[in-house]
Amino acid sequence: MMCKPLAKIVLCSLLLVPCCRLLAMLPKLPPNYPPGQYDEEKVPTFTLPDPLITLDGKKVTDVNTWNQKRRPEILNLFATNVYGRTMAGRPDDMTWKVTSVNTQAMDGNAISKIVTIYFAGKTDGPKMDVNIILPICAAQKPVPLIAIVEWAPRKQLLLDRGYGLATFNAAQIEPDIRTGSYEKSVRKFFAKPDQNQPGPDEWGAIGAWAWALSRAMDYIVTDKDIDANKVCVAGFSRFGKVAMWAGAQDQRFAIVFSGESGCGGAVIVRRGFGETVKKINSTFPHWFCRNFKDYDDRVNDLPVDWHMLVALMAPRPVYIATAEQDYWGDPRGSFLAAKYAEPVYHLFGKKGLGVNDMPAVETPIGDYIGYHNRKGAHDLTDYDWRQFIAFADRHFNRVR
Repeated sequence: MMCKPLAKIVLCSLLLVPCCRLLAMLPKLPPNYPPGQYDEEKVPTFTLPDPLITLDGKKVTDVNTWNQKRRPEILNLFATNVYGRTMAGRPDDMTWKVTSVNTQAMDGNAISKIVTIYFAGKTDGPKMDVNIILPICAAQKPVPLIAIVEWAPRKQLLLDRGYGLATFNAAQIEPDIRTGSYEKSVRKFFAKPDQNQPGPDEWGAIGAWAWALSRAMDYIVTDKDIDANKVCVAGFSRFGKVAMWAGAQDQRFAIVFSGESGCGGAVIVRRGFGETVKKINSTFPHWFCRNFKDYDDRVNDLPVDWHMLVALMAPRPVYIATAEQDYWGDPRGSFLAAKYAEPVYHLFGKKGLGVNDMPAVETPIGDYIGYHNRKGAHDLTDYDWRQFIAFADRHFNRVR
């Protein structure tokens, strides 16, 4: 898929989707903003891998071939070259215990629970505490839920709309520190006894946190107060990357929400706009696998780009949110990642964004792929949550 600088109108014929018009404008950056390339006129010509062409060069024309061949290929490419292979599934000895229940939380308007998950089945082994809060109506009818790592959104907003929330502290899985995180991580626990660092294609911290979301899901699907078919996974910034990778690997998550996940989350990295592969690998060397660093100076050789990660959510709904002043996160790159994932959704008979041009600020768009670019800078705001919930309501057929 050939794409030229997006200040021009170009037809990207290999995927049969048009590129987008752009009035090139150099943003006015805040003081002390991270140095980077922020000029759309300098975005290079690049070629994107086609998500519907298999590694042996065959065109995918049916859902079965996608599910049985191409989807596993793309998942493996991301695992091997970006996030690292997840070295454990659900541990055989894993257990959990509901360690706290409050049926009168938040002035009697919610039910709260703490569920401690023991990964090795031992109280003195690795564990995590999943904090769950549900609207009081969960006592009569199972409710939809949003799982998110280490973020305390506007709980009342979610509860008022009939959604529960599950969250946990990322540091219980792996501390988010540049050096020494591996020794304190579940990655080390599941490694070979004499292993002191992950292999070049083994999981980084993002993979470990995503794995923990799936372990939380193992419990969530057993909770009678939660509708197991209406569990969403969400994340903001680095944890938006985690949500995307968790959603790609674990199809039990019904909807995936990405909040300004940027480079390594939902952005076309070949654009080289804002944060780059080289920069993210140097700043956060523990997030990805070591193989990803091989592409610091040759990003065009990556066998994937992030439209392919968005495509791995198909046919499930996925929503990507950006912010107008989050230049480091490249809002347009996220829009394009969503746009170039559309052909896979079309394969399933689903409509994606439904537009060719990036929408105006705070104009949500999309059907099975949702997108908005709100006012303001890097954050997760009430505006973002209202769009996420409206999107989920529509796909869950929740009438208000």
